[in-house]
Amino acid sequence: MTRVFRHDPVDFRSLPPAIRALMIANIVGFVAGLIVPDLHNLFGLVPQQVLFHRWIWQPLTYLFLHGNIWHLVFNLFALWMFGMPVESQWGERDFLKYYFLCGLGAAAAHLALAPHSGIPVIGASGSVYGLLVAFAMLYPDAVVYLYFLIPIKAAHMALLFGAIEFFAGATGSTPGVARFAHLGGMLTGYLYIRWWWVAKIQLKALWRRASSSEPDEEDAPAPRPVPRRAAKPKAPAPDADMAEVDRILDKILSDGLESLTDEERGIMHRYSERNKLS
Repeated sequence: MTRVFRHDPVDFRSLPPAIRALMIANIVGFVAGLIVPDLHNLFGLVPQQVLFHRWIWQPLTYLFLHGNIWHLVFNLFALWMFGMPVESQWGERDFLKYYFLCGLGAAAAHLALAPHSGIPVIGASGSVYGLLVAFAMLYPDAVVYLYFLIPIKAAHMALLFGAIEFFAGATGSTPGVARFAHLGGMLTGYLYIRWWWVAKIQLKALWRRASSSEPDEEDAPAPRPVPRRAAKPKAPAPDADMAEVDRILDKILSDGLESLTDEERGIMHRYSERNKLS
């Protein structure tokens, strides 16, 4: 079944389950942080506690805490804006896997650069910046209105935000914001899509071909005579089929989904039906 998405006026009940669950968890975490301020020290990302006291839950729990209402609203809006098309393209399971992987990548970047810090880092921005990268790689020519006013292509927007985060982090102009954590989420998302996601598809296809290889000639039963029939068009050989899939995957990564022809979309649809991602 083809998955579709539309950016209609926000209706909480019609949101995909994964995005709705993440929104609820972020809102609950924000309210809990207001009621119990010390929650940020316990469940925020504190490098000293993670590295020297083994508080290993913090690289995940920090994603659900926010410092103020605008921090929360911005991340929820970005989750809805970029998460809807990405989730519709990948499905719930792969979307959630990617979301948390980008959050862990952001946490790892901060732990590596500030291992002795005792200041808690909170917020889902690392995952959200990863979603921006995913959206830009899937729909590079999609037009986004920056600050609701300036039209800009999604690919250019991702590059712009990456440059802003890098220079802001390098100059220390905003010491209260973990800029390199945001970059860690972006870089993790890019590497996952550009290398691992494509490699996983190719490895699964290779495994399918290896596990379904034909038996040796000496073990195979003798062929039975069959009546002569009109010749039927032969199905494409698996290797040729995979070569075409590889070519289309490279085209998606370089030019985005919108560059595919109807014939190429049909090929990928048939391939995805045969090879369901786990």
